[in-house]
Amino acid sequence: MEMKGAGLSVQSLRGVPELKYVNADNVVRYRAIMRFFYQEYKRLRYWLKPEEVFEALAAWNVWPDYTLEMCQNDLDQLVGWKNLTARHDGGRSSTLEEYLRKKMQYLLRPYSIEIERLLESLEKVTGYGGSLEASLFDTIADKLFTIRSEAGLMQPEAALELWNVLYRSFVSLHENAADYIASLQTARAEEMLVTEAFLLFKEKLTDYLQNFIQALQRSAYKIEGNLLRINENIRDQFLELVVEGELNKPRLEEGPDKEEMLEEMRQGWANIQRWFIGEGSSLSELTLLERATKDAIARIVRSAIRIQERKRSGLSRKKELEHLARWFASVETVDEAHRLSALVFGLFPTRHLQGEDLRDSDSSDMSSWEERPTMRTLRSRSRKRGERQQSDAVRDNELRKQREREAFMLRQAEEWRMIETLLKRGSVRISELGPVTAKERMRLLQWIGRCMTAGTTYSFVTPEGVRIRMNNPRTTERTVMYAEDGELEMADYEMYFMLTEATSGMVAEAATASEERQEL
Repeated sequence: MEMKGAGLSVQSLRGVPELKYVNADNVVRYRAIMRFFYQEYKRLRYWLKPEEVFEALAAWNVWPDYTLEMCQNDLDQLVGWKNLTARHDGGRSSTLEEYLRKKMQYLLRPYSIEIERLLESLEKVTGYGGSLEASLFDTIADKLFTIRSEAGLMQPEAALELWNVLYRSFVSLHENAADYIASLQTARAEEMLVTEAFLLFKEKLTDYLQNFIQALQRSAYKIEGNLLRINENIRDQFLELVVEGELNKPRLEEGPDKEEMLEEMRQGWANIQRWFIGEGSSLSELTLLERATKDAIARIVRSAIRIQERKRSGLSRKKELEHLARWFASVETVDEAHRLSALVFGLFPTRHLQGEDLRDSDSSDMSSWEERPTMRTLRSRSRKRGERQQSDAVRDNELRKQREREAFMLRQAEEWRMIETLLKRGSVRISELGPVTAKERMRLLQWIGRCMTAGTTYSFVTPEGVRIRMNNPRTTERTVMYAEDGELEMADYEMYFMLTEATSGMVAEAATASEERQEL
């Protein structure tokens, strides 16, 4: 019975008897037997005899008073759980006992190999691990470019190899980056970020993260551009070659279904597109990874600053200041004190001092040291509550607000007149504009900048409801924009101006109302 809609079959949700040995009563014996089989499997020894298994467990001493009969029973139990496959050993018997007893050989089954491989990997897990491999971006960009340019010229075997390299690089990039960023969020990382030993590690870590960010920003546009240029026809043509290459492999067991493989690879391709480009209005995983990496760099820098400030605040300079005070007290003239001050303190930072001008002489040769001091009372920095001061009245800024409002409306009207002129033309190239004013030049550059940062659409909507779209953002043609304040050499962009649906309806209603008023 198939489960409709969920995309899962009952077979995929069945119980897994192959996992019973992991938590059985005699788990130590079963785990030891399976680990011995797995180690021999990696040495290319597949079929093993009970005597070989018994000798290994006896050497490991995993169970007291372990016998060959107990080993045989454990092997039979593992066969029952489908962890092992048994066959009769047709070799010659060396003793009468071996001849009378039915001899068997045992082989690990595929499920058990993957279970032991997983368990071996889990034993090595000490944290999130992971890494930020910047070279994978270049690998992915190169493979996508090859697919885009040579999809119809590949042989199935070459397409299969290309797909394997591409998807392995993508999975490795995603998993390792996610694990590495997660490792920076652990409690252990938080503890390290507040220790002084972190200062020695900070530069290396920030350089590592910054190099990854630079590689990401350098290759992201290449990857996004290649993905956008690979349409569904090119994708399907390439994936069909990949499936053909996979099916051409000689297999002893039953081969996979072609449609299922093709659907699985389409899903893998969709994963790559969603990771680098995004889906709908949601941000891409690449953007989220870039934000997380930048946040990690900022966090590291803040932690280093806090550690340095804590070190500085904990140091006492009492002895140094006392020595310096005695040194100043020992000098005989003010000139010597000035020279000592210049050597000790260097150039003082600028300070703004407020006071009354109480000069007793107009002589420009008089030094500030000869002037009468200005007395000024300083406020206490104590946290104790001081005298309540009289609050000032709220200022009336209505006139300033009115002036700024009028200036804003004037700017809006000027911008709308410019947009209205361009709306009538529909589209315009920079080379076709002719001389423009300084304000028009600024608006055009602002629109170009907003189009370039608007993603793959290269368009945005103004507050007036006008959509401005750039038609050729990658153009190599150059032109000169002539403005009243100078000439600017730039790319010859072409921009389209159109009303949105909501604004078109409002404009039509306003036009109808204007005609009715004229008729009246």
